Formats: sequence, C-alpha cells, structure tokens
Amino acid sequence: MSLDYTDRTDFDDAERGFVAALSPAIITGASGAVVFDADAFGFLQEQAPPTANPSLWRQGQLCAKHGLFEVTSGIYQIRGMDISNMTIVEGDSGIVVIDPLISIETAAAGLALYREHRGDRPVTGVIYTHSHGDHFGGARGVLPHGHTPVPILAPVGFLEHAVSENVYAGGAMTRRGQYMYGASLPKSPTGSIGCGLGIATSSGTISLIPPTVDITRTGQEEVIDGVRIVFQLTPGTEAPAEMNFLFPDRRALCMAENATHNLHNVLTLRGALVRDSRIWARYLDEAIAMFSDNADVAFASHHWPTWGRENYVALLAAQRDMYAYLNDQTLRLANQGYTGAEIAEELELPPALADLWANRGYYGSVSHNIKAVYQRYMGWYDGNPAHLWEHPPVEMAQRYVADYGGLDAIVAKGRSYAHAGDLRFAATLLNHAVFAEPGSSTAKEALAEVYERLGYGAENATWRNFYLTGAHELRGGPPSSMFDMTNPEMATALTVEMIIDSLAVRIDGPKAADQGMVMDWKLTDENRVVRLTLSNGALTHRTATPAAPHLGAADLTITLTKPQLLEMLVGHGLTGIDIDGDPHVLSTLIGLLDAPNPNFPIVTP
Repeated sequence: MSLDYTDRTDFDDAERGFVAALSPAIITGASGAVVFDADAFGFLQEQAPPTANPSLWRQGQLCAKHGLFEVTSGIYQIRGMDISNMTIVEGDSGIVVIDPLISIETAAAGLALYREHRGDRPVTGVIYTHSHGDHFGGARGVLPHGHTPVPILAPVGFLEHAVSENVYAGGAMTRRGQYMYGASLPKSPTGSIGCGLGIATSSGTISLIPPTVDITRTGQEEVIDGVRIVFQLTPGTEAPAEMNFLFPDRRALCMAENATHNLHNVLTLRGALVRDSRIWARYLDEAIAMFSDNADVAFASHHWPTWGRENYVALLAAQRDMYAYLNDQTLRLANQGYTGAEIAEELELPPALADLWANRGYYGSVSHNIKAVYQRYMGWYDGNPAHLWEHPPVEMAQRYVADYGGLDAIVAKGRSYAHAGDLRFAATLLNHAVFAEPGSSTAKEALAEVYERLGYGAENATWRNFYLTGAHELRGGPPSSMFDMTNPEMATALTVEMIIDSLAVRIDGPKAADQGMVMDWKLTDENRVVRLTLSNGALTHRTATPAAPHLGAADLTITLTKPQLLEMLVGHGLTGIDIDGDPHVLSTLIGLLDAPNPNFPIVTP
C-alpha cells in the first residue's frame, strides 16, 4: 500500500464552490433535542492521533466539511449536514430537490440554508435516486403537508424495496445500524470519527412520500420545471432500485450512490440484500459510454463532486474495475475450492486500484465484500460438513470454556493472545468467555479492551464503529433509548399489501400454529376486498374486486378506508368502521403479533 498524503486534490474538491455553512451547525427537532451536530466533529481539524487509522482520519476530515456548495451553474449541494447529500437544481420557476436526506429536520435546515443565499424558490419537483432511507427520509422537510403536489421521480420498484429494507427487517437493521454508524459513541478521537460514507447519520423524524413518476427504462427523458433529465436504470447495484442521470443542459452527471469516494458495500454490516458487483461494474461502464461526452462534472449522493471529464471518467473506470475484480477473483478462487473466509484472507486489490484514495475501504472493505460475493453465489454454507450443524453461540462458548479449563483460563489465554498482537484470535476466545458467562465483568472488560484496539487500528469506519460500540456496550450494556419504528408517515406510504406483509413478519408462528381465521377488509376508497387468512401460523392475503366472484364466507368483514385501517391498526378504535361478524377475530390477530425489540443484545447473549 502506497498512499500519497501529499495529494490534496480531494480537499480542494471538497471545498470547491463553498457558499456558506450553518453556524452553529446544530440541528434540533420540535422538542429541542439535537438530531444532528456537525460542530461535534471539529476535533478532526487536528492531526491524526494514535487512536485512529490516519487514512480513515483523513476521510473523516473530508466528510466533516459542511454547508452549501455550488457544483455548477444552477446546481447546489447540501453536504455534511447528514450522512448523505441533498442536491438542489434550479429550474424555470423553482427548484428540483434530489435525495432529501434522512430526517425532516436536516432536510428543512438544508433547504433554509439554500434559500438564505439563493432566494425563496419553491420546490417544484423531487427525485429519489434509490431506495435507501438516507435518500428519502427527509421528504417532508422540503414538501411539508399542504404543499402543492409536485412530481416525485424514482426508479421502478423504489417503494417495494424501500419498504422491504426499512419496514420488514427494519428492527434488526436499525439495531445493527447503531453499531455500523456508531450512534452511541462519543464524537472524539477515541470514539466516532465518521462513517466513511459521510460524517454521521441524523436522528430526526423520517418520512416517505410515494413517487408519482416511475423511471422504467434507460434512456428515458423527463422534464421537471424546465430541467431536462436523461436517466440510466441501475438495479442491483448499490440498491435494488437505483438510477444515475444526466442534466444535459447543465453538463452535469448524477451518479447516485454508484460511484462515491470510497469502496462501497457489496453487503452492508447492518444487513441488506447482497448486491451484484458484476452488474455494478457493468453499469459503471455503461454510464461512461452513455454520458461522458455530455458532462463536465460528476456528483453523487455522498462525498464531493469530481470536475473534468478526464477525472470523473478515471474515477468511474477505477471503481468499475474494482467491483469487477472483487467479483471475478472471488469466483475464480471459489471454483478452485476456496471458501469465502479463505479468499477474503488472501485476495487484495492490485496496487493500481488499492492505492487510489477513492477506492479505499472506508465504508465497504475488501474483506467483507469478498465474503458477500461468495455468499451471493454460494450461500452461508462453505461445504464443510463440520460447519453444517454447529452449536449456536452460547452452547459453543460453554464447550470452549470447559475445554480451556474454565473461565479464568480462557480469559488468561485470550489476554496472552492480545499481548502477543493476535487480536483476532483474542477476540474469538474472549467472546466465548463472555457468551459462556455473560455476568463476568472480567471477561467483558478483557474483550472490550481487545475491541478497542481493533477499532483504533481499523481503516474502515464501519469496522471501527462496530468494534468501539461493542466495547461500549460490554461496559455499559445495550442502549435504553427506544427507536420509533412506527412513524405514521411511513405507514401512510405503504400499500395495503405491504401493511399486511409487515404484520405477517410479526406473527408469533408457534403461538398461532393452531389458530385459524379468515378476515375481509372491504376498502371503499380502493374499490376492492382484501382477504387475510391465518392458517398454520402463516398470515397470507389475496385481493378481489367487489364485482368478482365471492371469496366465500369470512369470520369477520370490516368495511373501511385505508386511512381508517391505519388508525385501527395503531389502536385508535373502530369509530366509523362497519363490522360484520365476530369482532374477536381482529383482537385475536393483534394478540398474535410480536413486538420487535429495538435494543436486543449483540455482544452478549
């Protein structure tokens, strides 16, 4: 590895076009609680300390630059006021907003900063580049309730994938996301120094306004408020539904999150669908072919723009080659019989790729991306029969501890490995000690010290955050704060089918296994009937129109509108709703729903 710390190009680009910053750069919610604090990262202006990898510290310095920036004539970005960027394109009568951040509060603050310096222009359109929450959650911050309807563009499949990631598995992903983004860590040289992809995630109110215009094909052109846009669909890359697009009259190219200034994730540590690094590389190449003759600057939904055709084509080509290399070499070695863990231990990027700042593993890593490629093609199982039916963590740990001669012996052995510099095996042994006897403060502190050392040395921000959050929770336990996973704004955006699916994943299967019921929801505002059937512990549904052949008798029929349905499901009663049949069917169904645990333990059993 040969990184050129004298190269200041990224710093020049990250500061180029600066207009203004918030001062103080602290954004609060309606209750006065802080939802984002860019000033907390002021310590990054100093030189890298021993508690941080210098390469990651450099990335943190770049991501910490915040405020309003001009990209090119008529295009501005809000950067460093959430983990993602909000881009603003000036049209004939107003502005088109691209990716309104995670939270309503940060999006509103970013829009206010823009208007302070560019005038009070109305929002005349919104574009979601893809289906991750940091690119749509702040929508109500730019389109508050009562706003004149405007076109909202998104790639086809956006809503389904936004829901599957943020609702169906939202509880588990949110909890693991606390580790990935270091939400509970202090902002300091010994705590969070950023996320690699951005400086930090906001913690405000999340919203979702459904798209009104689907982008369904590459080459599709749309005009919003006089702004002409040419789209490239890129499904299966950084998100299942994603798109790049060109502003031909501004000679500016938006690369969404497909080409940022770091190696991205083929599979995020918080959990997600495994991405297709093969098709990711192919779409980057297609973007070069489609757009490079018609753009002078490329910008993305994270980090800073790249100016000059030669420069951004070099960035896209290097990342194309990087994702293709990870995919192809992983498969080459898998076909020779190596497992994902073995490949990840041996395979490195060629120096020509690895030595580029934009390819460093600040967010994704070569190690866990190789394992993700292996998982995509081969699954969790590596083919070794010994790994087919292993004991779960606690039972495995108890046997390790017994075989090592008890807790004190395994803790001592773990500390000896740590002292010798083998932190990885020290973590393995001490993790077994903690899972075998979670009440042992000695075992937890020994493991916390190892995690701390691993975190301080990590170039990858998400690895650092995982290690340091693990140490933090070993010493203090899981957080007591509750995360709101039931934002009514999100529920309003769901289709009725999505609402039922979100209930289905909460059914306590064993408890419901001998229950059976049939319920019809007659939706008067959608002119259809949705039948829910609970059998053998599974909740399924089908739809018919009122004019269709009768579905047969139901135990309960509820006639209502979708807004009334949402009110009913959150416990606001049955006022104005017609009930025909046994009302206990509904209460029985509700009683079979599990409540997600937003603070489940991770580093302890």
